[in-house]
Amino acid sequence: MGEGMREKDAAMAPVVKWAGGKRQLLETILERIPEYGTYYEPFVGGGAVLFGLQPEKAVINDSNGELINLYRVIKEQPGELLACLKEHQEKNSRDYFYEIRALDRDLEQFASLSPARRAARMVYLNKTCYNGLFRVNRAGEFNTPWGRYKNPSIVNEEAIRAISRYLNEARVLILCGDYRESFKGIRKDAFVYLDPPYMPLSASSSFTGYTAAGFGRQEQIELKRQCDLLNRRGIRFLLSNSCSPFIEDLYKEYRIERVSARRAVNARGDGRGAVQELLIRNYDCPASQRL
Repeated sequence: MGEGMREKDAAMAPVVKWAGGKRQLLETILERIPEYGTYYEPFVGGGAVLFGLQPEKAVINDSNGELINLYRVIKEQPGELLACLKEHQEKNSRDYFYEIRALDRDLEQFASLSPARRAARMVYLNKTCYNGLFRVNRAGEFNTPWGRYKNPSIVNEEAIRAISRYLNEARVLILCGDYRESFKGIRKDAFVYLDPPYMPLSASSSFTGYTAAGFGRQEQIELKRQCDLLNRRGIRFLLSNSCSPFIEDLYKEYRIERVSARRAVNARGDGRGAVQELLIRNYDCPASQRL
């Protein structure tokens, strides 16, 4: 975005698999991002767009406390994180998986874990659980079963080191909480990329286990209200969501594109593969403005 920018690091890539992750749509999304002052991503998830764009100034947020703890540890304690991950790699087995998964059943024990051990636990479970699906029950306990992988890739040192460098060199504010709080102090030159938990296409495909609170129909309606508020202030946004008639109708006054993506993370086998998704924005995107 101008002179003095740090050179993009090709080693930066998501270190966790994430439902709705944007690696398959990354180039499509990046070419639709206009010039901006500060980049906002209130549902950062696995971070594919953030790591692909590598903005000099950003505000990122997620309601998943374990995920945000991971990013803070990557920034501040990458060596400790890698040491813990290597320990998990050496001990990996079915019984070990369930032993590590059960740590959050004892709240006192879980609270005693260091931030680095909590972060490593999350990465380990993510890389070894069934289909990489992060899911918690109503008590906030991780409950995805073991994935039976023969040789899972648990330690991605190159990516962790690259992300750590970026988070320390760029001006990235890392928040954890309600996405609406991340908009405080937002200015007109900002750009907001929104990748919320998707509206399910059917009752059987509903996925609300990302956090114990879930993200349902009313939350989608409230998100649309927040987009309207951004629009009224002249702040540009790009939103990803499922190709749902409800979502298409909800955002009918905005620019809507249908795009194809492959989904590898889903609780149901028939929910993986090529799917149609929506990209919704409130601005024109001529070729001259694309990255």
